[in-house]
Amino acid sequence: MRATLSNNMIKEKYMDVELININKNYGKVTAVENFSLGIKQGEFLVLLGPSGCGKTTTLRMIAGLENIDEGDLLIEGKRMNDVLPKYRDLAMVFQSYALYPHMTVEENVGYPLKMRGVKGKEKTDAIMLACRQVQISDLTQRYPKQLSGGQRQRVALARALVRRPKVFLMDEPLSNLDAKLRGLMRAELKHLQHKLGITTIYVTHDQIEAMTLASRVAIMNEGILQQVDTPKNIYNNPVNLFVAGFIGSPSMNFFNGDVKNGNFSSEECEFSGLGKDSFNNVVLGFRPEDMEIVSDNDFQFEANIYSIELTGDQTIVSLKVGSNLITMKEDKDYENELDRIVRIKLNMDKIFLFDTNSGNRINF
Repeated sequence: MRATLSNNMIKEKYMDVELININKNYGKVTAVENFSLGIKQGEFLVLLGPSGCGKTTTLRMIAGLENIDEGDLLIEGKRMNDVLPKYRDLAMVFQSYALYPHMTVEENVGYPLKMRGVKGKEKTDAIMLACRQVQISDLTQRYPKQLSGGQRQRVALARALVRRPKVFLMDEPLSNLDAKLRGLMRAELKHLQHKLGITTIYVTHDQIEAMTLASRVAIMNEGILQQVDTPKNIYNNPVNLFVAGFIGSPSMNFFNGDVKNGNFSSEECEFSGLGKDSFNNVVLGFRPEDMEIVSDNDFQFEANIYSIELTGDQTIVSLKVGSNLITMKEDKDYENELDRIVRIKLNMDKIFLFDTNSGNRINF
C-alpha cells in the first residue's frame, strides 16, 4: 500500500515541461520576465495574451528556437537550455503551416521519418496512421497548392503526429482559418489530444480558443505571467484587472470610484450592498450576464439604451451610463427602443473590486 501511494504521489507531481525563472531580453526590451510554470504530463496548456506579450517567445524558447538568457528549462526533469532543438523530442506546428510546396502530402507528413532514417513499411504505416487520425488519408498524393487552408493545417498536424513526440508545441495554428472551420478544428484538436494524451502547449491570442481547448490557461501580459488556472476558475475568479478585462466576450464592465462603508460611488452612479468596508480608488467590475433590466425599484442605477445587436443565440445590449459604455446580455428575442432609459439590477454576489493603482483584486 505504501509503494502504491508513493507512486501515485510521484505521478501527480510529475511535470513534462518546467520553466523556472525564465528571462528573455532583446537589447533593452524585456520579452519574458521571471517566468515560472510547470506543465503536467498529458496536459493541454494554452498560453494566452495580447500580441507582443511574450507567449510565442516562450514557446520558441521551449522549442530551442530562441536562447534563454536566464533561468532553466526542464523536459522530463532534464535541463534543456543548451540542447539542440532536434534532440528535444518536440514537434511544433506553425501558424504558417510551413509545408514544402514541391512535396506531396505523403512526403510532407513523412519528412520527419525520412530525416530519422525510417524506411519501407514502417514509414508507410506511420504516415497513413497519422493521416487517418486527422482525416486526410485520401489526400496523400496532392500538393499543398491543391489543398484548402483547413486541409493544409491537417497536413501540418499529421507531420507533427507522425513523430510521436514528448510534447506538441502549437503557435496559433488556427488563426488563418475562417470562423466555421476554426470551430470544427478546435473540436478535432481537443478530441485528438485527449485520445493521444500527448502534452500540448498551445499559443493563441483568441480567448475562445483558450477557453474551449485548455485544461489550464496561462495568461501573459508584457512578458509577465498573470494567472494560471482552469478556464472556469480564471473566468469566475480573475486575480487582477488585466485578467478580468481580457477574459470574457463581451468583456467585463468597469466603473472607477470609491467604496465607503459598503457604498460605491462614481461619476456614473451610486449604490450600496458591498459589505461594510471602505476602499479608495477602486475599479468595480461586473460581467454582462450578471445584470438585468428591471421595472421595479430594486435596482442599482439607470442607463440609456445605446444599441441592440442580435448575435443569433443572444442579444448584446450596449448601455450608456454617464460617459461610460457598458454591455449586457439578453435573450435572442429581446427588443426595446434606442435611447430609452432603463433600470439596471446587478447580481451583487458577482461583483468584483480591483485596486486602481496595482490592478490587484480586492477581497471584500
